[in-house]
Amino acid sequence: MIDLILHYKFMQYALISAVLASVVCGIIGVVIIEKKLVMMSGGIAHTAYGGVGLGYLCNFEPILGALIFAVIAAFGIGSIKRKGKGYTDVVIGLFWSMGMALGVIFIALTPGYPPNIDSYLFGSILSVTTIDLYFIIALTVIVLFTIILFYNHWMLFMFDAEFAKVKGVKTTFLQYALLVLIALTVVVLIRVVGIILVMALLCAPAATASMLSHKLKNNMIIASVLGIIFSLSGLYVGYLLDTPAGATIAIIASITFFTVYLLKLIIIKKIKRKV
Repeated sequence: MIDLILHYKFMQYALISAVLASVVCGIIGVVIIEKKLVMMSGGIAHTAYGGVGLGYLCNFEPILGALIFAVIAAFGIGSIKRKGKGYTDVVIGLFWSMGMALGVIFIALTPGYPPNIDSYLFGSILSVTTIDLYFIIALTVIVLFTIILFYNHWMLFMFDAEFAKVKGVKTTFLQYALLVLIALTVVVLIRVVGIILVMALLCAPAATASMLSHKLKNNMIIASVLGIIFSLSGLYVGYLLDTPAGATIAIIASITFFTVYLLKLIIIKKIKRKV
């Protein structure tokens, strides 16, 4: 495995992409778990498929199309959620299905042979190109810069949005900024684990970290480290077993979460018995 990394560019790109995606997931994933935005994130992720199809149809970079659709979905869902009319779940479901449906239609309308879209649905980290890598680096920098710049505001916003508003924090801006950051994170993950499996790497490290720590900064660090471990382990195990890296990463992340969850339940039961 080390020889492959040293001698082949595609493995170097895969390694760098996995690390960057894991760091972004660790940070944004914690915010998603804390603010209970898992379903909304899933809606944004699946809507991005429409952009992939549009990219193929109009002959431009599909990942750029995914970014456009993801951001549109983020603003659309966020706007409905802010109005509080009780249709948030419906809107998420409709964006989810409409994005996937548009992707299917756009690809069906693409002239010539149908393109292979498996890499966008299930990830293809070993086929990350130089352009993909630059794109991932740029999005990662934007996400990290935004989180670090407004970190104190994020803490207040996550603790109590109403209290943050009283303190003069622009909660509306933070809410929309968060949704855009989720959209950017989803796009970063598409090349690593794909649209279908994106939720595993987005949620599993953060959810596992939340069972190990109760401090925001610690959770972000732990989740990022776990994400890196899951990604590198998935690459290695996928190489050994000749299985898709994205799916292998998702399975390892999910198994780890359930293992930690069960261990925590066992420990809590033992403590209660002693008491």
